[in-house]
Amino acid sequence: MSEQNPEEREQLAEDVAEMLRQLRVEDVLIQTLVTVSSIGYRRLGLTEDTSDERDLEQTRLAIETLNAVTPVLGRFVPSELVRDFRQSVANLQLAYAKAAGEAGETGAADEPDDAGAESGGAEG
Repeated sequence: MSEQNPEEREQLAEDVAEMLRQLRVEDVLIQTLVTVSSIGYRRLGLTEDTSDERDLEQTRLAIETLNAVTPVLGRFVPSELVRDFRQSVANLQLAYAKAAGEAGETGAADEPDDAGAESGGAEG
């Protein structure tokens, strides 16, 4: 990599600058929320492939992040997309509550459910 000539480095910098010019914040947020949701589900450790990755605190952080960012994003994207994110959060909260209950951590499941109720009440 360090063997790039100055013209190649300059072209790379121009390409990156052009990508940034075209990129919109809402596009980055959508991709981020999809990624956060996927990580949250994975950290539930519900499948044979992910059981050793269980980390309910990470799932909880995913839920709180989705709840915090979705209403802001809702001002810039179609309502159908916001609805889909809210449904994803609700599903993740239910799966989290079940996993936490199975793990004997039912007290930890209360906070994300409460947060979901607050954001769900704002939808309307």
